[in-house]
Amino acid sequence: MKNIFLAFFALAVIVSCSVINTSKVGSSQPNIADTQWTLADNVKGKKPTLNIEAGKVTGNAGCNNYFGELSLDPTAGNFSVKNAGATKMACDNRDIESNFLKMLSETDKYVVAGNTLELYKGKLLLLKFNKL
Repeated sequence: MKNIFLAFFALAVIVSCSVINTSKVGSSQPNIADTQWTLADNVKGKKPTLNIEAGKVTGNAGCNNYFGELSLDPTAGNFSVKNAGATKMACDNRDIESNFLKMLSETDKYVVAGNTLELYKGKLLLLKFNKL
C-alpha cells in the first residue's frame, strides 16, 4: 500500500510540474532580442552560451563558437534556428557540444520566466538558460 501511495504521489508531482512548465508554451513572450544567456545545467568544462541578436544567434557550445540565423516571434513564442554552423576545434566534451547544437536546432518555442529562458520542441523542454 505504501508503494502504491508513493508511486501515485510521484506521478502527481511529475504531471503537475509538466503542466506548470508547459502552460506558457506557444503564448506571447517578452522579446529576447539583444540578450545573453548561459546554460543552466551543470556540464563538464565550459558552459554553453546563447547570444541573441537581431536575426541571429551566436555563442560558445562548450568549446567551439557557433552561429546561426534566428527567426523569433514573441507574439506566439516562436524560436527557430536555421543554417547553424560552428568552428571545428578539437575538444574533450564533443558529445556535450554536439547535443547542445542539435537541441538548439530542434527548438521551435521559447518561454521566459524572470531571468530564465526555456527552449522547447513542442511541449518538450530541451534547454534551459540563465540570463547573464
